[in-house]
Amino acid sequence: MEKRNFFGKDVSLIGFGLMRLPRIAGQTTDIDEAAASGLIDYAMASGINYYDTAYTYGGSEEFAGRALSKYPRDSYCLATKCPPWKLKTADDFERIFAEQLERCRTDYFDFYLVHNFAEELTRAKTNEESFEHFEKVGMYDSLQRKKAEGKIRRIGFSFHGTAALLQKLVDRYEWDFAQIQLNYVDWSGTDAKSLYDILTAHEIPLVIMEPLRGGALAALSEASAKILKQAQPEVSVASWGLRYAASFPNVITVLSGMNELSQLTDNIATMNEFRPVSGLEKELLTEAAKVYSQAGTIACTGCRYCMPCPAGVNIPVIFSIYNHYCLVKFRIPFDNGYATLGESERAAACIGCGQCVKKCPQHLPIPEHMQEINAFVNE
Repeated sequence: MEKRNFFGKDVSLIGFGLMRLPRIAGQTTDIDEAAASGLIDYAMASGINYYDTAYTYGGSEEFAGRALSKYPRDSYCLATKCPPWKLKTADDFERIFAEQLERCRTDYFDFYLVHNFAEELTRAKTNEESFEHFEKVGMYDSLQRKKAEGKIRRIGFSFHGTAALLQKLVDRYEWDFAQIQLNYVDWSGTDAKSLYDILTAHEIPLVIMEPLRGGALAALSEASAKILKQAQPEVSVASWGLRYAASFPNVITVLSGMNELSQLTDNIATMNEFRPVSGLEKELLTEAAKVYSQAGTIACTGCRYCMPCPAGVNIPVIFSIYNHYCLVKFRIPFDNGYATLGESERAAACIGCGQCVKKCPQHLPIPEHMQEINAFVNE
């Protein structure tokens, strides 16, 4: 397994993201313990030693504690996140942090992140997720205190915001590392390049999330996939995305939310024989991204931060089946999938309240998309 040195520790180039663990059939909340534990065991045996979870990933921290605590603590790196929007006082941080240690069955975290600094965090009058709120509750001081106590080894943040907000964040505080969304579509499409450049200029190492855009870049449109398959028919489309993200010199590890053994083995093979993307391959990826973007898909990664919807709309599922239609241009699978949704789960039930927009890391205009999809349904 390819490894990179991260503050004196060799970290696997592929990291295991524990947000999209396999779920019990027909459910979206309960983790399939047997299947997920099998994946962790396989990953550990294959040399993957970076595991990423969060306080708000339903059941993920508890699962990480059960699955990883049977291994020597120094054999893996554990990263988790604290949501600033859950804090009203510094005491709330103490409570959440103690709960996370208990959930994860550990005495310390190798990497600890402020969860989801985003553009919405600057809008103090619309919600508590503001930069000012982060400072008011003394979260940074709390992080530094835990680091001094040895309960946090390295402090970072995950980020979905603008370059201007990121610049403010790194100018005001010192950070050990950062986690950003980077892939060959978002490099120019959402200006991930600017984020990478700012963090690199500040010599802040990077953990990459969404290298495949929630799996979307593992299932490209036929035309865009053809570009990559013609060049290298023997490798998966997904492997291109992982190699692209891992090719940047300031990247320490690339997270992948693997919920099937086939995904895990493919990713391991990619990183066991890692080859940085060449200049020609970058050109092919740029062309594939251009063709993919023309398919009309919605940039949802399936993170489910938008849920639950007050009106009951099943936003991630609607986007998933609609995106599949955009890629294959075949109506029957869309109609069949949409028919499985209840009336309150469908796009027509959207009341346009906008609560989902505030929560979406991708800043998607979700109510507008719901209107568009409802019109498509009624065609």
